[in-house]
Amino acid sequence: MDRRTRIATMMIVSGLMSTAVLLPVAEACTRAVYHGADNDVITARSMDWKSDIATNLWIFPRGMERGGEVGPNSVKWVSRYGSVIASAYDIATTDGLNEAGLSANVLWLVESEYPPYDGTKPGLSIAAWAQYVLDNFATVSDAVAALSREPFVVVTDQMPGENRLATLHLSISDATGDSAIIEYIDGKQVIHHDRDYQVMTNSPIFEHQLAQNAYWKQVGGTVMLPGTNRSADRFARAAFYINAIPRDEDPVVALASVFSVIRNVSVPFGISTPNEPNISSTRWRTVADHKRMLYFFESALTPNTFWVDLKNIDFSAETGTVKKLDLGPDQRNVYAGDAAPSFEEEKPFTFQGLAD
Repeated sequence: MDRRTRIATMMIVSGLMSTAVLLPVAEACTRAVYHGADNDVITARSMDWKSDIATNLWIFPRGMERGGEVGPNSVKWVSRYGSVIASAYDIATTDGLNEAGLSANVLWLVESEYPPYDGTKPGLSIAAWAQYVLDNFATVSDAVAALSREPFVVVTDQMPGENRLATLHLSISDATGDSAIIEYIDGKQVIHHDRDYQVMTNSPIFEHQLAQNAYWKQVGGTVMLPGTNRSADRFARAAFYINAIPRDEDPVVALASVFSVIRNVSVPFGISTPNEPNISSTRWRTVADHKRMLYFFESALTPNTFWVDLKNIDFSAETGTVKKLDLGPDQRNVYAGDAAPSFEEEKPFTFQGLAD
């Protein structure tokens, strides 16, 4: 490492340490989009949380009547696309892939500040934010065009069992490899839309994440990468590795490479860092293969990675039904291979709203 690189590295580390001191308490997650050979696109995400969020997998068909769950002026819609989603507490959609190949993921962002809601404009519970996108859009461009018009106000509420509001930002990616990050900063919606926006973690806001990662690009990932579990460090590692892994024409090899990246930025299960309350254990990971339409799920507490093949699911409004895959406490129920046959018919859950 030459003198200029050493100085740059010291400046980066110093800056990141200063940032970490200022970061408020938050939970940690990572999302990364892989652009592979032969139009192969894969989106991976980790769910890092301090306690079990009672995640289950759900199949939602087309034609479902939805509401924003925030009172009389809630936004209403009928789902245009079916989807497979991962829930939180069975009151919110945290992650999912729809039948058109659009993926949506919500991650924690403590800096989020949503517009005040007075009922004059249609409202949407933050619990249904990701599901609204999965239900209504086939591509990132379509979603960005619609969301840019701000057809609703995102309304947040208390986290279950906690004395704090849910503060989230949303990432979306599609089968073309396009990507967008949607945040609410100082009460205003901010959309970052570019195919190159492949990675999202948590604090700071996405604009600042990009600025910090620019320094690591100058240093070069083969020279040095930050190794802690902090959000900015995970961003730098994911951004380097998701583009460093081979563009293998074998989809199985490509999938294995993407899994290795999301595991690299995961937080070891059970880890406790007293001076870093924003770090939480990775409880589960999902990987969405947009081309093959496979949705993979991996729990930290089970030995198997299983998947759901969306091509074999009946999403039709006429004959498709809502189904649930019970993952059990801490997602310890074990499944193998294509788990679609193990889903059972179930009444759809109700998204958490202001009336709850």
